[in-house]
Amino acid sequence: MKALLNATNTTSRLTPLLRLHPFPALQFPLSHFKLNSLKFHKISNRRTMASSPSSSSSSSLSSCVKVKDKIDLTEKENQIFSRLLQVLHHFNLPTELRVAGGWVRDKLLGKDCHDIDIAIDNMMGKEFCEKINEYLSFAGEETHEIGVIDSNPDQSKHLETATMRMLGESIDFVNLRCEKYSEGSRIPTVEFGSAAQDADRRDLTINSLFYNINKKSVEDFTGRGLADLKAGKIVTPLPPKETFLDDPLRVLRAIRFGARFRFLLDEELKEAAASNEVRVAIGDKISRERIGKEIDLMIKDKQPVQAVTYICNLQLFWVVFTLPAKSEPAVSEGCDRLCVASVDAAWNLLELLGRTTFDDVQRRLYLYSALFLPLREVVYRDKKDKKVPVTNYIFRNSLKLTNSDAETVMSIHSASERFLLLIPSLRTLTESETVEAGKGGENFDVLLTSRTRILAGLLLREIKSLWRVASLISTLLYPIDFDHAEVSPDKQIELERRRNLFTAVETAIMKLGLENVWEMKPLVNGKDIMTVLQLKTGGPQVKEWQQKSLEWQLADPCRTSEQCIDWMRESLTKLS
Repeated sequence: MKALLNATNTTSRLTPLLRLHPFPALQFPLSHFKLNSLKFHKISNRRTMASSPSSSSSSSLSSCVKVKDKIDLTEKENQIFSRLLQVLHHFNLPTELRVAGGWVRDKLLGKDCHDIDIAIDNMMGKEFCEKINEYLSFAGEETHEIGVIDSNPDQSKHLETATMRMLGESIDFVNLRCEKYSEGSRIPTVEFGSAAQDADRRDLTINSLFYNINKKSVEDFTGRGLADLKAGKIVTPLPPKETFLDDPLRVLRAIRFGARFRFLLDEELKEAAASNEVRVAIGDKISRERIGKEIDLMIKDKQPVQAVTYICNLQLFWVVFTLPAKSEPAVSEGCDRLCVASVDAAWNLLELLGRTTFDDVQRRLYLYSALFLPLREVVYRDKKDKKVPVTNYIFRNSLKLTNSDAETVMSIHSASERFLLLIPSLRTLTESETVEAGKGGENFDVLLTSRTRILAGLLLREIKSLWRVASLISTLLYPIDFDHAEVSPDKQIELERRRNLFTAVETAIMKLGLENVWEMKPLVNGKDIMTVLQLKTGGPQVKEWQQKSLEWQLADPCRTSEQCIDWMRESLTKLS
């Protein structure tokens, strides 16, 4: 069996091609890299990013946004708000109710939004919810359960929030507030405040708009929320440096919303975000869990490449994606731009294939894998002096995401390298008319098709349902040959060739019948093997023959368990 696996040396001629990968040796300066397999700069009207994300054009970012003159309520929203006003009238409460933040912004942009946050000017959210239930009881209607989310400053919950379901919608109720920050802390002292004070303490002007339920009108207390929304600009209500030093998490929120809506970051905001004081504050005042949550929201959002480009351009990449003190090899200057180039290329390719190629979970892992692809061969030493990929450190220490995320992305990186060696033979199978299975169990010098089937099958049994993700990552790395006349091929042409390469590999996997091979039941189990080997207990021999029999089974899908046992006995006879 080892002889079979050693037969993969027939693909060793591909090894030199690995040196042509876009990220071969991170210890060298950026000028030494040749992005042979990541030349995707622009598709249709998307901006150039791959070669120099720091010089990205803003031409495709929003400069004029269509904003509605008024908010059109849905029937359900109208019913909810009418019920809230009935509560005020019933108790003769001198209270103004406002919907705050994202709901107002999204409704003005003509988008559906079910995230309704009610800001109350003269009482706590829980107190008002109790008034709602009191009114419902008076009206002979069923009351609703009140949930209370306690303040949790570490998670950016600076005051208590009450929640209640109305007409099937979950509504948050909170009082208007003002915040005062002390030096060295992002956790403010929170007090009751006016609507204007509440608007000023918010992260962005486009998120500081209110919809006054009493007056049925939009309120812009910062005086520029509507203008910035129409102009497609990301601006802070108060001076940006002051805003960011108070709560550096707002930098990442500004980036996230700027990317989501493809809005331009205000020049003063960019200068403040890139300042040394703010960079230090991000590292000192924000928990890694909060940073990780914001990054994860960016990756899962509509414009992940724009988000990481903003992070890179603002010189925040290594502040966010912190690295261990020492790595091998040392990460060179400019590696952050390579990471952006990598995820940009991955995004472009996925766009061409169609977003339905992957589900949301696969898409997220695909983008993380592409983002950290330039770091895939960089390691650090853990407390036990064991070499560990820095990707593991970024997930577990820098972003505090799950261990599963770290392990999965590292597995995708490893699988993509193995896919690289299989691509030539898989492409050959795609071009052939038929697929010949290995013949007979007595001779293990199987055909190329069977060798390919075995190696591909073993790989897919390890990576399982993420094999398409790993395959697409390997497509980004695979050197594409161009005609001499195409020294600088059109970027769309190169993208299409990579799409075709991925499709060819996928077709070959299907042709070999391996698309769900990890669900394949082995022909023999440990007990069967022990019987053939005449062993009373298990051990290394059983494990070795389990692997051999699995590879023998993968060589030909038509083989049976009886044939496998016969082959094992014949093999043992030859060895004796």
